[in-house]
Amino acid sequence: MIAAISGGSGFQGSAVKNMLKQMGYEVVSLSRKDLYDSAEALSGLMRGAELVVHLAGAPIIGRWTKKYRREIYDSRIVTTRNLVVAMDLMTEKPRTFICASAVGIYPTEGAWVEDDTVVANNFLGEVCRDWEAEAAKAPAEIRVLNFRFGVVLGKNGGALPRLMLPFRFFAGGRIASGKQAMSWIHLSDVLTVFKFAIENPELSGPVNLAAPQTLTNAAFTKTLAKVMKRPAVFPVPEFALKLVFGKGAMVLTEGQEAIPKKLLDAGFRFKFPKLKEALEDLLK
Repeated sequence: MIAAISGGSGFQGSAVKNMLKQMGYEVVSLSRKDLYDSAEALSGLMRGAELVVHLAGAPIIGRWTKKYRREIYDSRIVTTRNLVVAMDLMTEKPRTFICASAVGIYPTEGAWVEDDTVVANNFLGEVCRDWEAEAAKAPAEIRVLNFRFGVVLGKNGGALPRLMLPFRFFAGGRIASGKQAMSWIHLSDVLTVFKFAIENPELSGPVNLAAPQTLTNAAFTKTLAKVMKRPAVFPVPEFALKLVFGKGAMVLTEGQEAIPKKLLDAGFRFKFPKLKEALEDLLK
């Protein structure tokens, strides 16, 4: 069995790559250069792959200059388009295409499941909408899954070490008002979702990768402080984030409540459905 994966050197991608190897896959890593190469060259690299996983993309958190917004967009939409064209050129096409997306596709107000078609009227909503639309153009015989990731929590990368840092110096607190929703998921559950999706061919389309328990940022912060045995008394003001990140501050000051309905309906069981237990596991 062969699996091709992009973004396989990152915090999340490296864990997925190792998990695929444990499942018995020979893993082919696709570099950023490969993704922008000709479709013919890309299809050659993926020859024999029955699974393609696309996780590559420029980091969302940053100062959203016009140039960087273009990089965020192109690193997702253009590369997905190239992958789809490359898969179409393959004589033996992959069975499954798992393409990353994000809960940022949803508006900030309300609780959302995969069948909801409302898209956030902002830059992140536009990126996720177009990203998923490109993935949907894959040949009909390829099963497409759009993994709408919440905040992935892991020991050695991602958001958690950055969230923990101010608490280590007794300077932690909520972000802005703290009222924004935080959809999160333990990395261990992410890996189990990948395995579950690969082994359950009836699962397709958008899938919310978020734990059943969505919290506000204030509640998340309070739980983190309790597990770390630190106070949470120094909120980060919104104006300070805007000074650093400009419009990109919305990634931190706004949030979405994504319900993992498809996974729950399909019988998936989260190992860490509650934040307290997830953090205790990660910080032990």
